[in-house]
Amino acid sequence: MREQLEKIKASALAAIQNASVTDALEAVRVGVLGKKGELTAVLKQMGKLSAEERPVMGQLANTVRAELEKKLEARKAELEAAALEAKLEAEALDVTIPGKEVEMGHQHPMNKVLQEVKEIFIGMGYTIVDGPEVEEAAYNFTRLNIEEGHPSRDRSDTFYFDDDDKVLLRTQTSPMQIRVMEHQQPPIRILAPGRVFRKDEADATHSPMFHQIEGLVVDEGITMGDLKGALETLIKRLYGEDAVCRFRPHHFPFTEPSCEVDMQCFKCRGKGEIDGQVCSTCHGEGWIELLGAGMVHPKVLEGCGIDSKKYSGFAFGIGLERMAMGRLKLNDLRLIFDNDVRFLSQF
Repeated sequence: MREQLEKIKASALAAIQNASVTDALEAVRVGVLGKKGELTAVLKQMGKLSAEERPVMGQLANTVRAELEKKLEARKAELEAAALEAKLEAEALDVTIPGKEVEMGHQHPMNKVLQEVKEIFIGMGYTIVDGPEVEEAAYNFTRLNIEEGHPSRDRSDTFYFDDDDKVLLRTQTSPMQIRVMEHQQPPIRILAPGRVFRKDEADATHSPMFHQIEGLVVDEGITMGDLKGALETLIKRLYGEDAVCRFRPHHFPFTEPSCEVDMQCFKCRGKGEIDGQVCSTCHGEGWIELLGAGMVHPKVLEGCGIDSKKYSGFAFGIGLERMAMGRLKLNDLRLIFDNDVRFLSQF
C-alpha cells in the first residue's frame, strides 16, 4: 500500500504542475481526492491491513492528502493570478492615443424660432406662462364657449382619455386664457407656448402633435387695431419688413369678431405655382394660414369673473411649426420632427 500511495502522490503532483487552467486542476483534484478518487479507493482497503500496519498507513495517507491539497491550492492561486494578468494586459488602455472629439450640439431650429417669438412679445410687455398638456374638457372647450356638439370636440379630431370625454390631450393652448383670467384681474398680457395634439396628419403642413403659441391681452380700451398691430409687429420682425400678410374674417366660438391671418407663401411668393406646377407648400393658394385670432368673447370674460363692459381683450393662437417653416424656408413640416442630423446641422 505504501508503494500505491507514493505512486498516486507522484502522479498527482505531476498532473497538478502540468495543469494550465483551473478547470484542469479541478479535474485532478476530483480524480485523486474525490469520493471516487484514487486516494479514496486506497483508503477503503485499510481494513485488510494488520493492526500494526493500519495506523502507519493511515498517517501516511493523511500526509499525502495534506500535501496534495496544499499543492492544489498553490497551483490554483498561480493560475488565477496568471489569468488576471492576461485579462489586464488584453484590456489595457493606451493613454497616449488621442481621445474621440465630442461634437457639441445646438438648439433645435424650431426652438430657435420659438425663442425669437418669445423675445419679440417680451419686448411688448408680455409674460410667458405654461400649463398642463393633459387638460379638462371644461377648460379646453366649455369655458371657451365651445359647446357640446361642436366639430372640434368630436372623437375623430381629439385624443380623449375616457368614455365621458372629460379628460383629453389639449387641442390648443387656449385653455391658458381661462386659467390665467380666473386667477388674475386685468391688465393681462400673456404668451403661452406649448405642445398640442389633434388627429391630423393629412399633408406636409399638418402633424398629430405640434406646438402652438397662445397670446392674450385684456385691459380697458383694447380694440381690433391693437390685435392687428401686435401681429404685424411679430410678422415683420420675424420675417422681415417686406413680409406680406392678410387678415380674413372667420369664426371662432371664443372670439368675436374673429379673423385668420395668412402669410404670403415664401416658396412661390404668392403665385400659387412654380414653373407651371402647383406649389406643394401652399397647394396653389399663394398663402399659408398662419394663425387664428380675434377679440375675446364677452361670455369668456364674464365666465372668468371679468366685467366685459369695462374690459375687452384679444387672443390669438399661432402654429409654431408653420411659423418655423416660413422662417427657415421649409416646404415640409415633417422635416422638423424627423431628427435627421443632416437636416438639423444646417441651422
